[in-house]
Amino acid sequence: MAAPSDFKPIIVGFLCNWCCYGGADLCGVSRFQYPPYLRVIRLMCSGRVDLEFIFRAFAKKSDGVFIGGCHLGDCHYNPEGNYDALGNSMVAKRILENIGVNPDRLRLEWVSAGEGIRFAEIMNEFGAKIKSLGPFGSSEGRDVADLQSGLEAATQLVPYFKLVERERFRVPRRTEAGYEEFFAKPDFEPLFKALIIDKLAMGRIMGELRANGDATAGDIAQKLRLDAGEVARHLHQLSQQGMVKLNGGQAQIAVAA
Repeated sequence: MAAPSDFKPIIVGFLCNWCCYGGADLCGVSRFQYPPYLRVIRLMCSGRVDLEFIFRAFAKKSDGVFIGGCHLGDCHYNPEGNYDALGNSMVAKRILENIGVNPDRLRLEWVSAGEGIRFAEIMNEFGAKIKSLGPFGSSEGRDVADLQSGLEAATQLVPYFKLVERERFRVPRRTEAGYEEFFAKPDFEPLFKALIIDKLAMGRIMGELRANGDATAGDIAQKLRLDAGEVARHLHQLSQQGMVKLNGGQAQIAVAA
């Protein structure tokens, strides 16, 4: 592993074409200085940044992911496309944390085309933050392969996550305060766990059984850093669905799974 002074992070940046990309361009033309860590991917709207993009960027060992869009209320589409980016980033941070990825490695900011100096300030701050965290997996204290396995499980469930977000996580007030209020509600976390985290845990359990064969609930819990009781509960549910077979404390993939 590189020493902190030698570490040069890789940050993937998804930038809105109309605002943040223009701000980055102005930053360059004006010669405002920021670390050369950013790898830019230009999109028409920050709302186009799919959960899969975020998970795959980290799975490819990006040390940080940056999403830059128009200021809320100024989106060129709907005009609420960047609210989709806001919701996606909030969901993504919770999923990343559950997998074991430090959610501080993901950052969302609003930058207009005329805010070149603001873009430089944000990238200097975020670059310093990622450099302090170290290479992907280091601040997490996790093996990169384990994190990649969790990210792959999350990626496979993205269509399901989108359905849940559309049907159950509709924010009634499309404002920044409305999103913060919705995601902070006391009944949100239990709902998020039941609909997202439990489904993700079952996907990771199935992936572990496919990769390494028979295992006990304790073995799986230790490998995936999950609660053994929760793993046992998920295995019972999976067995009822015909996805796994339980035999003498050992779980294995059912033939039809």
